Amino acid sequence: MTASLITRRGATAVLAALGLGAALSAFSTTASAQSVADIKKKGEVTIGMLVDFPPYGTTNAQNQPDGYDADVAKLLAKDWGVKVNIVPVTGPNRIPFLLTNKVDLLVASLAVTPERAKQVQFSQPYAAATIVLYGKTGAPIKSAADLKGVRVGVARASTQDVAVTKAAPEGTEIRRFDDDASAMQALMSGQVDAIGCSVTVAAQIAKRVPANTFENKFTLVQQAMGIAMRPGQDDLLKNVNDFVSKNTANGELGKLYQKWLGTDFPKF
Repeated sequence: MTASLITRRGATAVLAALGLGAALSAFSTTASAQSVADIKKKGEVTIGMLVDFPPYGTTNAQNQPDGYDADVAKLLAKDWGVKVNIVPVTGPNRIPFLLTNKVDLLVASLAVTPERAKQVQFSQPYAAATIVLYGKTGAPIKSAADLKGVRVGVARASTQDVAVTKAAPEGTEIRRFDDDASAMQALMSGQVDAIGCSVTVAAQIAKRVPANTFENKFTLVQQAMGIAMRPGQDDLLKNVNDFVSKNTANGELGKLYQKWLGTDFPKF
């Protein structure tokens, strides 16, 4: 057994004994730091992606990963001149998959939060989960202050329910439904004047009604999503950020956003 191995094992044992999880994680991930040069040498980038979160992540008729995240992963691999290997992950295991080197990156609808930023490093945003107040075109609703006396539908206990409840002034009539589909029907049938919903749901409604029937009134919540990497991968972070910047500026991410979400690429 070499001295360096003894030293590393000893340090790991001490860190574990002290319960220093963050320090132990940093110790292990530094050794697996990876660059774009490494990925190009390998000829393939392995990317973790949700397949149960449409339209960001889903599967096609051939049961292959599809959706906005899949197209972003493919575009990234194309930019780097390598093949892409998309590995399906779940919400709970996506960060562990990254930290245990099962994937090189996560393009997995991972919202940027302070807690997650302690575990992984995020690129600049490449997508967002945007919740809007969606109502009749021309109705005098420009901000939450205008909701007094307005009937607003939401899916019960959803992000939009929380957002509307927090923003709405006293006198707003909040009607809670079992799911987004029920809230959509309530809006289209006139049971409510507006609903809190994701831009994806808003786009679905727009396809079912005559043009200019409804419009986005204002944004309630916008949660940025980033491509995730292991800590300490500065070269990889720089290259991923360059990818996002370039494809935001040239409109490629905007095209994919329109394709899958039916709305413009968000401004952060």
